Amino acid sequence: MTLNEVFILAILPIVLAGLLLVVFRLPAKVVMPFALFATIIIAYTGWGISLIDIAASFLQGLVITADILYIIFGAILLLNVIKYSGGISIIRQSFIEISPDRRVQVVMIAWLFGSFIEGAAGFGAPAAVVAPLLVALGFPAMAAVMLGLMVQSTAVTFGSVGTPMLIGVTQGIQNPLLEEQLAASGITFADYLQLITNHVVVFHAIAGVLMPTFMVVMMTRFFGKNKSWKEGLDIFPFALLGGLVFIIPYVLTGWFLGPEFPSLIGSFIGIFVMIPLARKGILIPKKVWDFPDQNSWPKNWFGKIKVEENLSTGNSGSHRFLKVWSPYILLAALLVISRLPQLPIKEFLTGASINFNDILGTGLSASSSPLYLPGTVFLLVSIFSIFLFKVKINTAMSALKDSGRMLLGAALVLVFTIPMVRIYINSGNNPLEMVSMPIAMAEWMAINVGNAYPLIAPDIGALGAFIAGSNTVSNLMFSLFQFGVAEQLQMSTIIIVSLQAVGAAAGNMIAIHNVVAACATVGLLGSEGLVLRKTIIPTVYYLFVVGLLGLLAIHGFDLVDNF
Repeated sequence: MTLNEVFILAILPIVLAGLLLVVFRLPAKVVMPFALFATIIIAYTGWGISLIDIAASFLQGLVITADILYIIFGAILLLNVIKYSGGISIIRQSFIEISPDRRVQVVMIAWLFGSFIEGAAGFGAPAAVVAPLLVALGFPAMAAVMLGLMVQSTAVTFGSVGTPMLIGVTQGIQNPLLEEQLAASGITFADYLQLITNHVVVFHAIAGVLMPTFMVVMMTRFFGKNKSWKEGLDIFPFALLGGLVFIIPYVLTGWFLGPEFPSLIGSFIGIFVMIPLARKGILIPKKVWDFPDQNSWPKNWFGKIKVEENLSTGNSGSHRFLKVWSPYILLAALLVISRLPQLPIKEFLTGASINFNDILGTGLSASSSPLYLPGTVFLLVSIFSIFLFKVKINTAMSALKDSGRMLLGAALVLVFTIPMVRIYINSGNNPLEMVSMPIAMAEWMAINVGNAYPLIAPDIGALGAFIAGSNTVSNLMFSLFQFGVAEQLQMSTIIIVSLQAVGAAAGNMIAIHNVVAACATVGLLGSEGLVLRKTIIPTVYYLFVVGLLGLLAIHGFDLVDNF
């Protein structure tokens, strides 16, 4: 087959899924079985992959699916426990006391708190935390999912204490030949990774500083009474400051401390700078912006999570505020502690793994570290919350049952989506010695764009994230390819690999199983196509800006030393 034919075959299942989801607006539970079936047929007929190998990839995908469902279940359960305890009314009141303006709440909760959760946990945790929290505060479920996904952009490259860089990029490109090349230039691989980090934080900073503004204007345009972009721009000074107080320490941390802590430190500093400013109304318009009355909301704005207005936990003094917020404070603390490589806890948690080696005799393997997954932290905090709020046994059981019912809907989608991803990724192991489907798509793009490749490099990273739902996995799949293309085109490998890492982060906003997982946490399964139609807008913005920066860096000037 020609490269064009290989490209068309490889991209066909993705195009099919996109058309059915976005154009025909079919729910993911209907679309993804078709996409999986198409992938199996193409892998079998086009790549010559045996049915045993396809089955092994499917089983490998089920192990990963179980991990994701575990995280979703924990996030839903925590919200339901707090909801049934009556704590939601206090949480809502606490943000109203900071500012009743929904635009301010987006900057504080979705952007800053969500980025903190991303820095600590990663792997879709921000949407799992932020989206249901926003719903609990009275946001439309559709808006909450959109915002929860948009936060998975700037912070993602350094999510889970730098995992996409430390594991994704490192394992994606590190090899003896590269280390010899680096040694000949007088630098180590650690130095090389730091140079990539330096570029990544700068690229992200320039594109990401406007993300809080983008989140606000998307909300006012699509979910406001007047459908106005201007109502979002009215708070531009505050939103821009919210971007700057995150970005400045984010860049400095990346340059001087490396890839572990930019998102954590940037968001932590940002939260404590912005809270007093928001309380005093600095840079905030006097006219408060809110959603229209719920009676006028379209049906597709609602999820299955309902927040009862008459719930009460007593007076909303500072001790009540601290008590109600303590589960989320504990959640953030446990996520950070369990992910710091300097502490022995991470090694202990990751060491307790369940391994599936040589699945069906194919050489494929899968593993899970359930104690390390954010789902375990969610469950522990849920149990803590039950005792903290003195939730009765029958009430706790109701929260458990509600969470289980919502999990089932997500399972019906992810059980097809993740195995499809694994077949894509594993398709390079075939008797015809063809490259894998993702690499085939990337090669076609590289050959057809030439010197404009830096403009396309972030798109390849986003494509990997769209397929796999993970910045880390995208980096594992494509970092070495991006490195090779850069060498062929005689471009800086540092810049091109950096563009891969940034593009993969942006791709998280449209990754199918991220969308499904986020929808599941607020009971919005079946509306994935509508969500994608919105999150594609900031994704295109991000990729275009970063691509332009890549062109400037390659053909104009460079910000740090080249390689």
